[in-house]
Amino acid sequence: MTHRQLKVGYLALAALNTLATSYYFNYLFFFLRDQFGYGNRENLWVSALHGFIYIFAAWQCGKFAERRGQLLSLKLGFVTLAGVVIGGALLPGIVAQLAMIAIYSVVLLFTWPALESLVSERESRAGVQQMVGVYNCTWAGAAALAYFTGGKLYDAFGKGAIFWLPAILFAAQLLLALWLEERHDKVIAATPVPPKEIHHQPEEAAFHQPVNPQAFLKMAWLASPFAYIAINTLFAVMPGIAQKLGLSPTRVGLFCSVWLFGRLAAFAILWRWHGWHYRFRWLLGAFVMLIASFTAILLAHELWIVVVAQVALGLATGLIYYSSLFYAMDVGEAGSEHSGLHEAFIGVGIFLGTAVGAATLQFLPAHFNPETTSTLAVAGLLVVGLVGLIWLRCRGVAR
Repeated sequence: MTHRQLKVGYLALAALNTLATSYYFNYLFFFLRDQFGYGNRENLWVSALHGFIYIFAAWQCGKFAERRGQLLSLKLGFVTLAGVVIGGALLPGIVAQLAMIAIYSVVLLFTWPALESLVSERESRAGVQQMVGVYNCTWAGAAALAYFTGGKLYDAFGKGAIFWLPAILFAAQLLLALWLEERHDKVIAATPVPPKEIHHQPEEAAFHQPVNPQAFLKMAWLASPFAYIAINTLFAVMPGIAQKLGLSPTRVGLFCSVWLFGRLAAFAILWRWHGWHYRFRWLLGAFVMLIASFTAILLAHELWIVVVAQVALGLATGLIYYSSLFYAMDVGEAGSEHSGLHEAFIGVGIFLGTAVGAATLQFLPAHFNPETTSTLAVAGLLVVGLVGLIWLRCRGVAR
């Protein structure tokens, strides 16, 4: 086995992991609606619980993978994730479901930081950028496929499909991880260590802007959790949007996966085209488009508006996410611990957006329009992020 073939194995794990987690968690909100009568408020609280745990789990699991080994981290993650979804299938009560979600929110982070690190292992600086581009397109493509097909599977095989299908995929991942582990050390030992760049410098484009490179890293790190504020709020209220538009889970998969394909297209373009590097207007435009498209999707009463707005949402979230990774590589450092920090920022976004949406529905007086008020509250939070982005840009002007 060659070094590149080993990386193909880790990319396959990333694709399978995305399929499994997407089938489970993204359609979990439909399961909670159909099984327990959960509406937008309850689903948002569930997502907020997930995000709150995710913050701390990401940081600690990233440290674990760095210190104890990425492959051990993967094996622990896949075994426990399989147990979680099997437990969700066998334990019918809502308390048991919430317990499984809490455990899932921890053990999921044994996988992502480790996979991100393994994909970049023994790569030069240019090789890391290449592999991150492939990695992003791999998991984004799998996420789009999972949401596109997940609704049909939910309708065709029943609510239990969100448990047994991920369980099979997690088991397959464990077997693949064990197979790769047997070959990993030998392949890595035979792979030359890339020449170490003693004086790491950002790429040339960074020095043709009035804003210093560190400011771009800070701006991207700020923008990333705000993108996930929009993304996870949207996932949590999708059953409510489906009910408003008269969509079955199958039709949700067909018409509401558009933004995921848009994000995949953005990743492919940004991987190959570098004109956006160290250009503030691209990050600013993506953030503005994020706010507008998110608000349009949640407030629209026509399916065509939802579909068109999703195209903008996919492009915006793609650029924001890719910016976070690119500037971290070009200005910061790689590694499982850093990947864990990146995931922790994502957890902050998941928690903040869904908690604000849920609290708005929970505590505002009944005479307010709950759909509009909750949407505007989360959109207002996104506007705060936009103000923060502009503030960081102004502070980052080189003097």
